[in-house]
Amino acid sequence: MIDRSDRWISLDTETTGLSPEDGDRVVEIGCVEMNGAVRGSSFHVLLDPEGRIMPDEVVAVHGHTNASLIGKQKFAEIADDFLSFIGDLPLVIHNAGFDIGFLNAELARCRRSPIQMVRVVDSLQEARRRYPNRTYSLDALCKQLGIDNSHRKVHGALLDAELLSDVFVEMMSFNRLDLA
Repeated sequence: MIDRSDRWISLDTETTGLSPEDGDRVVEIGCVEMNGAVRGSSFHVLLDPEGRIMPDEVVAVHGHTNASLIGKQKFAEIADDFLSFIGDLPLVIHNAGFDIGFLNAELARCRRSPIQMVRVVDSLQEARRRYPNRTYSLDALCKQLGIDNSHRKVHGALLDAELLSDVFVEMMSFNRLDLA
């Protein structure tokens, strides 16, 4: 588990749909480097879905249209920068299996090694463990933990990674003094 003095990365993706096995693609990656509770640098990229058409209900979630992503970089073009940014740091991801499944599908397409789940903390699972019988969406956790997310109108990978970093810091009590 991540300690309050550790460096870690909060990560989120947006996609063209729900299934990398059916050809859905990553269209946005947002990462925030954290040193305990202190936010550091970030990584953000919009990606061309390389011909994958997004249904209207997916566009409504994150606001990216096929037309707005044409001409953006392809995942293979940013893979090395992305991997360099995350390095070997622990990754905090909300519903990690979803994002890692998509990222590993993209990494496989460009012949890179997959991200190992052993380095991932799933904040959804951690929230379920810490707060039984509640709602665990990022919005619900923001409300429960007193984090202002009123500026979030649609899902966006960088904004969601920033909110997730705030949620995780509060959930893990990184901002609280240990007086014991």
